[in-house]
Amino acid sequence: MGKEVRMNLFEINEKILNCFRISDDEVVDEDTGEVLDSKYLDNLELQFDEKVENIAKWIKNLDSDAKQLEEQKMIFAARQKAAENKRDSLKKYLDSILQGNTWDRSSDKSVKVSYRTSQKVEITGDVPKKYLIKQEPKIDIAGIKEVLKAGKKVKGADLVINNNIQIK
Repeated sequence: MGKEVRMNLFEINEKILNCFRISDDEVVDEDTGEVLDSKYLDNLELQFDEKVENIAKWIKNLDSDAKQLEEQKMIFAARQKAAENKRDSLKKYLDSILQGNTWDRSSDKSVKVSYRTSQKVEITGDVPKKYLIKQEPKIDIAGIKEVLKAGKKVKGADLVINNNIQIK
């Protein structure tokens, strides 16, 4: 693929952007995006409001990037599913016309169609309990949250209020 084109929604102060590029100080881990030295950002000689505004704008840009990547992931997943469905449909058709017979008469010997025998278990009704797999209990977080929000108590659980930063 070609060079990645990055489009910013906002003009962001170069000093802010530069402090997150790998340099002699290795301020940020490019693979994870984890800030490795926030002191560098703290020490930038920018006005407080300018620093906050630029960081908030950068976060919005990164949110936009993440959203676009998620959309592309969904597009590729849909294309993958369509290709898999087409493949499966063609395999069924090929199976119906070959009727279990091997075929290897490709003009350039690039393809051969054959069959292999396999086995699988098909469940047709109730199975004895000794064949059931025990699973660890899973906590119903959403259910507990609803009960706690209704003002009731649940042993071993509390409703914690968080103050989450939002950037709009």
